[in-house]
Amino acid sequence: MSGTATAKRDEAAKTDAGPKKGRVETADADAREIARRLGAVMFGTASTAGEFLRTLEESGLTLTQCKVLTALGTSGGREARAAKDIAAPIGASLPTVSRAVDALVRRDLVSRVEDSEDRRVRNLVLTDEGERLVRQLRATRLDGLAAFIADLTPNQRRKLAAALDSLLEREEIATAYRELKEDLK
Repeated sequence: MSGTATAKRDEAAKTDAGPKKGRVETADADAREIARRLGAVMFGTASTAGEFLRTLEESGLTLTQCKVLTALGTSGGREARAAKDIAAPIGASLPTVSRAVDALVRRDLVSRVEDSEDRRVRNLVLTDEGERLVRQLRATRLDGLAAFIADLTPNQRRKLAAALDSLLEREEIATAYRELKEDLK
């Protein structure tokens, strides 16, 4: 085997079988650049969130209470969920969620219901008023995003739609999309 062929094979072996640190760093650099680009889009669309933020402020909800309501609002809001199942996905501790739930129960936005399998457990469900507020918050935010999209060129809209179609292949995003479509009928 020639020296050049050996060198190429050795280089390929390092790339394929060697530590993946270089690939991870490259992926992280790529991911960070995409994150910056996505962040710029999110900051750009934040200017359309004014009405949403006004609605949230007028509701008197804290950010944690809003996150709890929104988490309960998935699946139409009528599926009872335990507080412990809400805490991690919204990035809050169980005591923080429990305090938020207490306030939401006092405001008649959430009710506690007995678990059908364990009577010691109290699950959470949106009340009619809680469901109305979640729908209002979601609709207001989507209206703001629609206003942002209305200002895009037809070419930008097509590209955005294609990117979103690709992301909708992820189960968690597809599930959220189905829930939003169902919720905002």
